[in-house]
Amino acid sequence: MRRLSNTAIASVTVVALCSGAWLLRSGAETHAPPQPSAAQAASPGAAAGREQAAPALPPSPPDRIRIPAIRVNAPLMGLNLTPQGSLDVPPAAKKNLAGWYQAGTTPGETGTAVVAGHVDNAEGPAVFYDLGSLKKGSTVEVQRRDGSVAVFAVDAVEVYDARNFPDEKVYGAARRPELRVITCGGGYSKATGYQGNVVVFAHLTGSR
Repeated sequence: MRRLSNTAIASVTVVALCSGAWLLRSGAETHAPPQPSAAQAASPGAAAGREQAAPALPPSPPDRIRIPAIRVNAPLMGLNLTPQGSLDVPPAAKKNLAGWYQAGTTPGETGTAVVAGHVDNAEGPAVFYDLGSLKKGSTVEVQRRDGSVAVFAVDAVEVYDARNFPDEKVYGAARRPELRVITCGGGYSKATGYQGNVVVFAHLTGSR
């Protein structure tokens, strides 16, 4: 399959992830997911790609993502774009399922790979409920179909309002192997659900 540039994705990327049906039913005051602190944002003036990255891996579709610090161990399905240009999402009923943008970069090869998953569903927390609590330096592992595991280190964890989502920063081309892990976050409204997105920025540090 011919892979497309991630910049084709619209800023409403994970709008379908963000209804917050569980919060609507149970009350946002006691069940809101954790949000990243300012300390986990990218350092001001830091040049993208300054940290040393491991050599890129050949393309291979991913099958599973693991984030030990927040107890994530989930299968990955391929995601495409909707007719509106946003990234499609995994079925909400399958709360321990994430997806990757299969028309873009595969995790571990040079470029920016994108993974997205629900923060919750109508029954409770979903695969990336705790994503906002992840810290810089944490490890993200992606098991690939060729038998290798791509290992990434977290560079930053940030939250953006949907109206000011930085498309180029999140989806733009990279000269090294990078990964973005995205879910819903920010403020919450009973009328429209979550108001933004939590984004993890990571780069490849090795493989096994």
